[in-house]
Amino acid sequence: MTSNTALTFANTKRDFSNTLNKRVNDYFKTKGISRHGNTEMLVKTCFMFALYFAPYACIVLGNISNIGLLLLLTAIMSLGLAGIGLSVMHDANHGAYSNKKWLNTIMGYSLNLVGANSFNWKMQHNVLHHSFTNVHEEDEDISPRGVLRLTPHSTWKRFHRYQFIYAWFLYGLMTLVWLFIKDFVRIVRYHRNGMAKRNNANIVREWFILVGTKLIYLGYIFFIPLFFTALPWWVIIIGIVVMHYIAGFILAIIFQPAHVIEGTEFPLPDEHNTLENNWAVHQLHTTTNFGNKSRWFSWYVGGLNFQIEHHLFPNICHVHYRKIAGIVRETALEYGLPYKSARTFAEALLSHARLLKQLGVRPA
Repeated sequence: MTSNTALTFANTKRDFSNTLNKRVNDYFKTKGISRHGNTEMLVKTCFMFALYFAPYACIVLGNISNIGLLLLLTAIMSLGLAGIGLSVMHDANHGAYSNKKWLNTIMGYSLNLVGANSFNWKMQHNVLHHSFTNVHEEDEDISPRGVLRLTPHSTWKRFHRYQFIYAWFLYGLMTLVWLFIKDFVRIVRYHRNGMAKRNNANIVREWFILVGTKLIYLGYIFFIPLFFTALPWWVIIIGIVVMHYIAGFILAIIFQPAHVIEGTEFPLPDEHNTLENNWAVHQLHTTTNFGNKSRWFSWYVGGLNFQIEHHLFPNICHVHYRKIAGIVRETALEYGLPYKSARTFAEALLSHARLLKQLGVRPA
């Protein structure tokens, strides 16, 4: 996939990239294993879908009226929703879930199944974020977003001084904004700026899929409970909002510390529109790992706490990240390059909060 920018990377330290790629390739060759998903990935997929749809089935078929039980089931659904995003669709839309393209496509559409849009996500995440991580006006993840300032190169506003407080409340709105606003804004933008065409997308087909899958989603998440349960419409809406708010918050606090954290860099191109490092070295300067010792945490978040490994090898399934992390770390240190990592998830969140506060200070 290609972006709509003329930005380029410097042709430096190619020996690091070549050495790292060879060592990682040798690991899979020596072990005789695929770079894609395995039985663990299949089990995780079934678990995450069950975590989302089993509570839904209980709500629709169980004639439940107890508010406490409804909220509990909704909270469990939110864990499943976030889990599908972190552990299933993410690998699939990177082409890492399976060595079969059709299976990656199908599993990638699990994002549409929970209300968002696979095409937009691949444009924003695969093309822009992974290509130009933390580059101002290129990486949409750190682009000026409403009242958040996530890079020192964005315009400072007076209210940013409080973002280290209010950001946490806004994070929960992420998937709701995707559902009702951002997907429509993005597909229009990617069509107008030519990025969709450069990536051989049929925009009419993508519009059809976007609208069609959102109608399907609203059909089963709102209208089926409305017509087949005794729940009033406003209770259903509250449940949907609670579910998305919890899931959005989980997704945000997993993705934000990977790049918007103390010690990370926000490189700018020179006068020739060239970044100072090659692509692989750029990823090391702009990405941070966290909480790598916790296996259950890594399992739930789809290995995205091994963010360095993910950015360097997005086409490798996350079930292998823990095994190749040692190779990446040793090679980076061997070449005198950074390998940034927070010891725990809590430390990463605190560091993210401190950077939010720093970015909220008026520039000199």
